[in-house]
Amino acid sequence: MLQTRVIAPAQGAYQFPLLIKRLLMSGSRYEKTREIVYRDQLRYSYPTLNERIARLANVLTEAGVKAGDTVAVMDWDSHRYLECMFAIPMIGAVVHTINVRLSPEQILYTMNHAEDRFVLVNSDFVGLYQAIAGQLTTVQNTLLLTDGEEKTAELPNLVGEYEQLLAAASPHYDFPDFDENSVATTFYTTGTTGNPKGVYFTHRQLVLHTMGVATVTGSIDSVRLLGTDDVYMPITPMFHVHAWGIPYVATMLGLKQVYPGRYEPDMLVRLWREEKVSFSHCVPTILQMLLHCKTAQNEDFGGWKIIIGGSALNRALYEAAKARGIQLTAAYGMSETCPLISCAHLNEELLAGSEDERITYRIKAGVPVPLVEAAIIDGDGNFLPADGESQGELVLRAPWLTMGYFREPEKSEELWAGGWLHTGDVATLDAMGVIDIRDRIKDVIKTGGEWISSLDLEDLISRHAAVREVAVVGVADPQWGERPFALLVVHEGASIDARVLKEHLKPFVELGHINKWAIPSQIAVVTEIPKTSVGKLDKKRIRVDIIEWQASNSAFLSTL
Repeated sequence: MLQTRVIAPAQGAYQFPLLIKRLLMSGSRYEKTREIVYRDQLRYSYPTLNERIARLANVLTEAGVKAGDTVAVMDWDSHRYLECMFAIPMIGAVVHTINVRLSPEQILYTMNHAEDRFVLVNSDFVGLYQAIAGQLTTVQNTLLLTDGEEKTAELPNLVGEYEQLLAAASPHYDFPDFDENSVATTFYTTGTTGNPKGVYFTHRQLVLHTMGVATVTGSIDSVRLLGTDDVYMPITPMFHVHAWGIPYVATMLGLKQVYPGRYEPDMLVRLWREEKVSFSHCVPTILQMLLHCKTAQNEDFGGWKIIIGGSALNRALYEAAKARGIQLTAAYGMSETCPLISCAHLNEELLAGSEDERITYRIKAGVPVPLVEAAIIDGDGNFLPADGESQGELVLRAPWLTMGYFREPEKSEELWAGGWLHTGDVATLDAMGVIDIRDRIKDVIKTGGEWISSLDLEDLISRHAAVREVAVVGVADPQWGERPFALLVVHEGASIDARVLKEHLKPFVELGHINKWAIPSQIAVVTEIPKTSVGKLDKKRIRVDIIEWQASNSAFLSTL
């Protein structure tokens, strides 16, 4: 190890651990009167937030929660969830944010695997919880969360209802110092096969991630995305990578925060309008749902800045949102990365270019954010040049990447093979440092010995005026190995078939954007494209559906 100068600190010097409680200090210092808003039901100030977090800490401690215990939360996006994201790790416990959209069997698996000791259950999920309670192996107590008048429920070992317990608890709690490398959060990410995998993040990682997000959104880029005058509303579930970590940033900065509960498009639009929301984040499918809901029709969303992640941002959605006054910015990350890795950025060279070029870079995965190191490797682990052409797997290093999968040593070693976190994404890096995600490794289509990016095809197909949503996957073909297959949802009153789509794609072949064999010879027009529990395109389910349609010669299909 390199021998450097290290000076011993003064005997009384305070070794300042990076703990989540540090993020709570500044919000009420900046803006005491700013509000935390829950739907159209509740609002309170930052001093009240701090007091409620202390009350919750007392409730949990008195209920027997100890440092190192895992406390699970089953709730919609709410002020309660925000309080849990602070109070639980601040007493040294671990908050398990349960994905309530998983199947009951998967939820049961994650709770037993995470060794949950205490569970906070929204009344909407009481039936679901009752169905699995008899098979839970480690849970000792439950606590009810409800918006209704009924303050009790048939939950095993119920200690009480959230608001009643908080009202009776002390508003003071002396949150202790402890090792900043203590685990603060855990949740489970679903893959294409096997059981969900548990990722986990420490206090140190979450604090550094919060500072990184604040730097990128507040200081970098030609459009300031998030500042102290913004009003924040998540449209990414809080159970999914801590709502991308933005609630921690918003609380640190003292922003007005609006929590919409269960995602209902009309309620989201209403809250945006009434609370003057200016910053959000979501996956593309959620934004499309919002833009097409009844309340959003003829609405001018001018001034709303939205970060798009989770799936590729295509040009058609960017332009549709822009026409409605929304500024979209692409970002990239994964459950394993906390999640922020990169964000679209326009440097001076791009700002001086054409509008078309600016849009091209607005919708790319973007430049790695401060403290993130990114590289591209081939199948043998060799590093590839950052020339914008060489494609390989994107690998990462950063201070906030999960250090492994919980109780999965072999999968952890695969994730971190060679000392880099393997994303499973095919990408390029260019001379400006821009990451361009070309596809998931498992979603790249190989036809006739050539590789086709499903993301590139989706982008080009989405530009047809009739297309509202699109997903492209590879399906088995006896002659070519695989052929691209497009699944489409069209706008009301519009129509499209395989021949019309071919004519739409021909100009892109002539321009060299795609090869002629990338044009799908078969498509399906459906009313809805399958999505995962967090709103991404469910390409595993799509492939199964296509095989069934082809076997039955379904009316959905259109063939050249």
